[in-house]
Amino acid sequence: MENYDALKLENQLCFPLYAAAREIIKQYNAPLAPLDLTYTQYITMMVLWEHETINSKELGKKLFLDSGTLTPVLKSLEKKGFITRARSKEDERLIICALTPAGKALKKEALAVPAQVAQCVHLAPEEAKTLYELLYKILV
Repeated sequence: MENYDALKLENQLCFPLYAAAREIIKQYNAPLAPLDLTYTQYITMMVLWEHETINSKELGKKLFLDSGTLTPVLKSLEKKGFITRARSKEDERLIICALTPAGKALKKEALAVPAQVAQCVHLAPEEAKTLYELLYKILV
């Protein structure tokens, strides 16, 4: 008889990562609704709040998103008036993304979001730090 333990859900590292990510992202819905942002738009804005201007290739690297996922997010943020997008004068293949005044102002409104979501994650600060470090070991 063959051993199928490797196919049991309980033996998969990917499943608790997937389920936990979905659960945490779901916790962002309520705090982000008044800002008119989805989670993916929010993390995109976080990078822009840090850098103010960045090309879409670098933005995709920072977010671990491909251009097929990132482009609609950027178009939506532009339509909402939070960013501008323009082709680079040096390299027309690159799109330069920049915060608008409305996008900059949104940063202040978003300040409470991390604390609101942190209340839903029942980890001690040192556990959260360890988890963060372990997850980034997988990403890089």
